[in-house]
Amino acid sequence: MARDWRELVDLRRLAEWMDGKGLGGGDIVAPTALTGGTQNILLRFERAGRSYVLRRPPPHTVANGDETMRREARVLGALAATDVPHPRLIAACGDPEVLGAAFYLMEPVEGFNATVALPPRHAGDPAIRREMGFALVDAAAALGRADAIAVGLQDFGRTDNFLARQPARWRDQLEGYAKHEGWPGAAQIPGVAEVGAWLAANLPATFTPGIMHGDMHLANVIYRPDSAEVAAIVDWELATLGDPLVDLAWVLATWPDPADENQAAATVTPWEGFPTGDELVERYAQGSDRDMSAMLWYRVLACYKLGILLEGSYARAAAGKADPAIGAMLHRQTIILFKRALRWLDAA
Repeated sequence: MARDWRELVDLRRLAEWMDGKGLGGGDIVAPTALTGGTQNILLRFERAGRSYVLRRPPPHTVANGDETMRREARVLGALAATDVPHPRLIAACGDPEVLGAAFYLMEPVEGFNATVALPPRHAGDPAIRREMGFALVDAAAALGRADAIAVGLQDFGRTDNFLARQPARWRDQLEGYAKHEGWPGAAQIPGVAEVGAWLAANLPATFTPGIMHGDMHLANVIYRPDSAEVAAIVDWELATLGDPLVDLAWVLATWPDPADENQAAATVTPWEGFPTGDELVERYAQGSDRDMSAMLWYRVLACYKLGILLEGSYARAAAGKADPAIGAMLHRQTIILFKRALRWLDAA
């Protein structure tokens, strides 16, 4: 954490706000900062015998951190009426006057992040790891089934032409990297123009809008400590309305593929036992009534988008604005993703 949580969370003011919400009484005890793959502040604490986790943005954010917190709290509150595994919202404060930023309180999620470490039972059994992979797409399918209108999220995003906007949006982002002096340019990315043109020419005719997580992958789920089930999908800062099949495709773009040349190390160790990408698609289809006939398009889009996002770090590194070693590593991953997309298109 860039700054100590004590500079960003005034426990006295937090307790006063909680008093007004009827959330226990007395002192806040055992405050403990939680770590993870997010820059947001996560603080677990106890009050009157109940456990809480507070989430607030860091002091300096690129985007509007307060609005992001408000949107996260809204989607978590809406999901309470669904079977989507998620952290349960307790209360939210959109007013930055209380703690200097919008924040919310949620119930702690007991479990583990598979990309950090597997418990002995999970590490020792490939069959459990296979079920963990299926549980991830089961959670994604549950989110795809949620009725945005029924849970009050009908205005949570702009769905018209959602898919049609994607290829041009990410192409424009790639072209914008030219502002970073020292970046060699997009010509070194294999098939970048070809993949972009294919996406624009093969747009799915229709799609069914729904709630999207926006960053669905193994690092953003917490598994139950005693089973292969997902306890909660976490980090909802990119949630919106769109096409939930993009979430499934994002899982596939981040999933190890043995056909990749020079593939990056698996995000979970050991990896043996996890399903293949095709098996994940089959499992998702069992829990969804969505038309998945254009799944190739979604998979290629996810490689295109993720590759372009990773290339941004390389461009910033080339300009001396990010770690060169990390930039080079992410650039190699961009090349792997575009070669993967080209391989899928050739096979089709």
